[in-house]
Amino acid sequence: MIRLVDVEKSYPTGATRSYVLRRVTLAIEPGEFVTIMGPSGAGKSTLLGILGMLDSDWSGEFFFLDHPVHAMKPRQRADLNKGNIGFVFQQYHLLDSLTVYENLETPLSYRNYSRSERQSMVADILDRFHIVGKKDLFPNQLSGGQQQLVGVARAVVAEPKIILADEPTGNLHSSQAREIMELFTRLNREGTTIVQVTHSEENARYGNRIIQLKDGWVVGEGME
Repeated sequence: MIRLVDVEKSYPTGATRSYVLRRVTLAIEPGEFVTIMGPSGAGKSTLLGILGMLDSDWSGEFFFLDHPVHAMKPRQRADLNKGNIGFVFQQYHLLDSLTVYENLETPLSYRNYSRSERQSMVADILDRFHIVGKKDLFPNQLSGGQQQLVGVARAVVAEPKIILADEPTGNLHSSQAREIMELFTRLNREGTTIVQVTHSEENARYGNRIIQLKDGWVVGEGME
């Protein structure tokens, strides 16, 4: 599904360059649940941003579903992203002025779905995530765990092939975090590929492979 070859990310610092990622080479297969770990500043979120095609300022080769992302134009990358990738963020990133229903419908409005198709997809995800009773509430009327549940629902409403999650339980207490991670496990068993960035060894245990980063380098890979 994903293959990186010698991917590097750097910034100019005077006469030299400061590297955030160094010669990252890795592969992620369909159906995997991969965890990226490492200390602060290791390059974890930067790597996730590249995988999600949110960052285009890097060098190396990146293949996604056999498409050469490194050779694609911005519009082509955006279309590839839009049709296949769902994002879950630590800060939820729900739109405060929209209800739960509207937050779930928003990503579908950027795709070629009819109004009736959008309504059906949102109704299905509300039922699947047991949040039908929350559909008319606004984010500030929800707990942190409920907001993140909506965030995950929004990420999967368009049935992406892969979910990228950046510290998805970082703002949640332990029982809420467990609920989100068990949800990820269920989605993975249903066929969704998941890549998460986390500091939590407990969260990492939900996955089947751990990629360790340090100072921008991949310093270890292991199976759970």
